[in-house]
Amino acid sequence: MNLPNASQLVRFGTLCLSLLIGSGMEANGAAAQIDQTGTVPVLRVNVVARTTKAINYRHRGGATKIDFSGTALQPKAYGQAKVETKKGYTEIEVEFDDLEPATKFGPEFLTYVLWAISPEGRASNLGEILLDSTNDGKLNVTTELQAFGLIVTAEPYFAVTQPSDVVVMENIVRADTKGKVEEVEAKYELLQRGEYTLNVDPSKVAPVRHDPKITLHLLEARNAIQIARWAGADQHASDTFEKAQGLLQQAESYQARDEKKSAVQVAREAVQTAEDARLIARKRQEEIRQAREREAVAERERQAQLKAEEEARRRAEAELAKQEAERAKQEADAARATAVAQQEAARLEAERARRTAEETDRLRQQELQRAEAEKRELRSRLTQQLNLILETRDSARGLIVSLSDVLFDTGKYMLRPGAREKLSKIAGIVISHPGLKLEVEGHTDSVGSEEYNQQLSENRAGAVRDYLVQQGVKSDTITARGFGESQPVASNANAAGKQQNRRVELVVSGEPIGVSGSVSSLQ
Repeated sequence: MNLPNASQLVRFGTLCLSLLIGSGMEANGAAAQIDQTGTVPVLRVNVVARTTKAINYRHRGGATKIDFSGTALQPKAYGQAKVETKKGYTEIEVEFDDLEPATKFGPEFLTYVLWAISPEGRASNLGEILLDSTNDGKLNVTTELQAFGLIVTAEPYFAVTQPSDVVVMENIVRADTKGKVEEVEAKYELLQRGEYTLNVDPSKVAPVRHDPKITLHLLEARNAIQIARWAGADQHASDTFEKAQGLLQQAESYQARDEKKSAVQVAREAVQTAEDARLIARKRQEEIRQAREREAVAERERQAQLKAEEEARRRAEAELAKQEAERAKQEADAARATAVAQQEAARLEAERARRTAEETDRLRQQELQRAEAEKRELRSRLTQQLNLILETRDSARGLIVSLSDVLFDTGKYMLRPGAREKLSKIAGIVISHPGLKLEVEGHTDSVGSEEYNQQLSENRAGAVRDYLVQQGVKSDTITARGFGESQPVASNANAAGKQQNRRVELVVSGEPIGVSGSVSSLQ
């Protein structure tokens, strides 16, 4: 077998792996331990830098061998691989020994995956490593890469698209390995432990129980569905997630009918579909997160712009306030020069206003006194005039003119001729003094029923009112009310008293005589 020439070799170096490791591991001075006190080992790890060898295999230069060595996570594991580049691809045949079950690293881990790492840090899933009863495994795969490093990681299922940080094996260069190995600065990303169970209640992450009757592929399918659900695929990739669930149900049915080949085939398809759903969900969640970040950035920019505008406005207002203060000071200085004169002018104006107000008040008082005197004089004159016609007396309500019942027929409310004559004279007096008001009030004695007397008093008062209106008294200045026998002025026990109680009274009021009156309703 010929060694590759220099033109066929490329420079490689160490691939820096920033990963979490455990189980008594020591690499570059960093250590980690496994806490075995519980039913499931809990790895307490430190972030360390690891290196692995990457090889540029000679194009169609024949087969060559490399070895695998277990990391501190699987120190007893080892393996060998035959690598051969062919036309358009590279073939890898690998055997592994003494790999412990992946479940030791956590309940979400079920299997192992072989990865090819390019110098640029791109990880390619080469395939799942299935262990037999003696914890050994074989794999025969191909890759389009020519230059790569090989690692083995523990994974929840075979269809993962990015390696976890549980690196259990790495390739090592043998003395007879064909290809040149050199150090280069190449890095690749690993999923940290717990990534698949992020934001999941730890009590819901239970260890997977291996049932000899159930194939590993079916367990992986169940695990993939569960992890996809934890990742939110049921919400953000519902169509693909439902398809994966349907495939899992089909696989379960095949398993129940002991159709193992079909169960494995459909279970693997369910795993791939669930992983697609998980990736779609993560992508959509990332899109949502980025959209929110963009909105947050836009909002921050908007707030910053508003703040800048507010600051500019405050500065402008401060400058304007400063200018206003200067102007106010100048105006104040100018105002002080005329303040004494203005105060003196104000004092003189106030004195003039006081004298004017006193004179105005004096004249108003004189006018009021003159008006009151005129009202008293008119009131006295009206009393005299009305007394010449009918008995009239002055009261707080006004001038009360009394009409005895002799002006009506007995038990009637028709006015006698004498009554009309007297009322005509009264109407003439009232008309000659605009502003006067009349209230006609009818009263009876207690002879007869209350209803009869009430009606008779109302009729007599109404007859007087109607006659006065006919004589020219305005209807809106005169009212009529009947009080029946309710307001006697004398005793109804004798004839003289009854005669006094049978009466109609005219109450003369109004502004001209200084009495407001109470014309409130027309009857």
